[in-house]
Amino acid sequence: MKKNLSLLATFTMFVATAAANPSQERIDTTKSYQLQNVQVVSTRATKKTPMAFSDLSKQQLKTLNHGKDIPSLLNFTPSVTMSSDAGTGIGYTGIHIRGTDPTRINITANGIPMNDAESSAVYWVNMGDLSSSLESVQIQRGVGTSTNGAGAFGASINLQTDNIGLHPYGSIDLSAGSYGTHKETFRFSTGLLGDHWGFQGRLSNIGSDGYIDRASVKLNSYFLQGGYFADNTVVKFITFNGTEKTYHAWDYASKADMEKYGRTYNPSGKYTDANGNTAFYDNQTDNYHQQHYQLIWNQTLNRNWTLNAALHYTHGSGYYEQYKKEQKLYKYLLTSTLGTKSDLVRQKRMNNDFYGAVASVNYDNRAGLSLNIGGGWNKYDGDHYGNVIWLRQFSGKLDPNHKYYDNNAKKTDGNIYGKLNYELAKGLNAYVDLQYRHITYKTSGTSQTFDDNKQQKPFEVDRRYNFFNPKLGLTYRFAPAHTVYASYAIAHKEPTRNDFENMLAEKEPVNPQSERLNDLELGYQYQSNVFDAGINLYYMDYDNQFVLTGAQDSNGEMVARNIKDSYRMGVELMAGIKPFDGFRWDINATWSKNRAKNTTVTVINSDWTLSYANVGTTHLAYSPNLIMGSVISYEYKGLRAALMLKYISEQYMTNSGYKEFLNTDGKTYTRAMLDAMFVNDLDLSYTFKLRRLTSATVGLTIYNLFNEKYESNGSSSMNFKRDNDQIVAYNGGWAWATYSAQAPTHILAHLSLKF
Repeated sequence: MKKNLSLLATFTMFVATAAANPSQERIDTTKSYQLQNVQVVSTRATKKTPMAFSDLSKQQLKTLNHGKDIPSLLNFTPSVTMSSDAGTGIGYTGIHIRGTDPTRINITANGIPMNDAESSAVYWVNMGDLSSSLESVQIQRGVGTSTNGAGAFGASINLQTDNIGLHPYGSIDLSAGSYGTHKETFRFSTGLLGDHWGFQGRLSNIGSDGYIDRASVKLNSYFLQGGYFADNTVVKFITFNGTEKTYHAWDYASKADMEKYGRTYNPSGKYTDANGNTAFYDNQTDNYHQQHYQLIWNQTLNRNWTLNAALHYTHGSGYYEQYKKEQKLYKYLLTSTLGTKSDLVRQKRMNNDFYGAVASVNYDNRAGLSLNIGGGWNKYDGDHYGNVIWLRQFSGKLDPNHKYYDNNAKKTDGNIYGKLNYELAKGLNAYVDLQYRHITYKTSGTSQTFDDNKQQKPFEVDRRYNFFNPKLGLTYRFAPAHTVYASYAIAHKEPTRNDFENMLAEKEPVNPQSERLNDLELGYQYQSNVFDAGINLYYMDYDNQFVLTGAQDSNGEMVARNIKDSYRMGVELMAGIKPFDGFRWDINATWSKNRAKNTTVTVINSDWTLSYANVGTTHLAYSPNLIMGSVISYEYKGLRAALMLKYISEQYMTNSGYKEFLNTDGKTYTRAMLDAMFVNDLDLSYTFKLRRLTSATVGLTIYNLFNEKYESNGSSSMNFKRDNDQIVAYNGGWAWATYSAQAPTHILAHLSLKF
């Protein structure tokens, strides 16, 4: 926090200096302001793009933003499901779109990749309150348009950070509510200084005790930007960061434990102390700092051509700490005369750098032809290592710098794309989007896995991938309010670090393969001043799709495996009605079929040998058949009320097709499904003016209005055996089903002051 305040003070002094030396030259402020948007033009879809997408404006985000993470803010858009480890939407949260898991969703900010280069995930916990610094968000479902960074394998989320406004302002946003949740955000903008300069910043603090036991979250962050503006030029420097400390809540709890200890039970950090009492390690936490820098140049070359280029750098460092019971010391490269096992505390550390450049040139002849040519290059260099900081039973002196695994990873990712949108006839547009992407990924060093001879396995990967991703489509606006479109797209994606690392524990060699997606989209849209509606049909056919198995690895990450043949198909319906001023009702629904073909399970034979059985076509894990969202809002003279509803049908937690497994008693069963859930939120607010204030808003949001008891995520694995020629799921010693319980009715009161 002290560092953030120091940066803010330095930035304020810089602003004052700029204001003291104003330029006499006048510029076209509206034109210059709009030029800030060029940065995202090349990667965003438009009404003439034959793909399914949703846009969220700054105002739409603001009405939802009271401290919860970005996945919570996007929860009511089509085909979206979200999860929260702490149960409150703050901390470790995740987003699925069309059943696609977070590691297959491409995310950019100002066209710059935000996905972790190795895991392909975006950890929103590392960027607390970024939503308070966003101008807009676009969600593209399906392959989407060509973009930078990790391949979009089901969806992409395109973030645009705040524009620097023309006029100065300051604002304070405060929230407080259930489970010790609070949010404090200060924002400022200088407006345009001397017709050429502008500065803007944000400082945020978010905290929560969490609904789940001990699932506390502490998030500090800032966002600062400075810009130079001329008639045809905008240069912006942006820096933002996040510092987080989060107690582990990703182990989840079984239904049996919930019945015994309550729905908030958290098994993370559990151990038995020297007196034989059950205790929980108080520093079972994740600790991370992430720092972003972006230097952006947007240029209008002439009436038809614009150019944008950006340099970026991200540094991340941190660790998570765990109490582990009865650990085999050889797996930590330790020996002791007191025994071969001991309780211990370990830290798994990361230190990484990610940097690169993106650029595009954009042409629009304003007569039916637009062209984007662009690309990007980035490099990642990351160290991964583990330390043991305490042992209960150890005869020697513990070296605090002792590493029990140590490896390095380097990844380069380059792409180039060209996009053409051409009006073939009045209202009929053809879209062609071609992308080439090249990736190299190398790791070296030691892993956390040991073989049967107690020898540490190396972690050595050396892969190169070359992907060609074409996209073709047509859009036809056959009447002022009516548009139809169709597109076909191909996408590829490389395996993640986790995919390679988790394979080391397999008894038989497994070679992770890259994935291929063939995506067919067909849609219709109707738009008028009173009523909007749309329907989108999709068929996503996968080759070697990495699908979540339901299991978790030692890091709490979900394990994924290649499935040779699988698909996702569905229909998305969207509608919005505004019959009179102040009232609006938006509703969406997705019916889908998500399947894996020729699924095989490992069977434990009566002689304890293993064999494989084909159980046919099965449901894909974490992919509900029905998702519905609804937002009903009414505004009148500063008063606003919004009722938000979300329904998600039941979800399988494995790909086996089995909903339950037989317990060890041979009589009862354990269910391995996420039950259907129907949750309602109510947001009430009143905006008014006070003396010396531009505006003031006071409000209250009631989440889970009707106290639904539900789980947003879970983990499961089961064993299989033959019984009278039938394949039976049972607990053969390695089966479980655990769940991430979500908070019952809870509230956040919020106050916003703008001056």
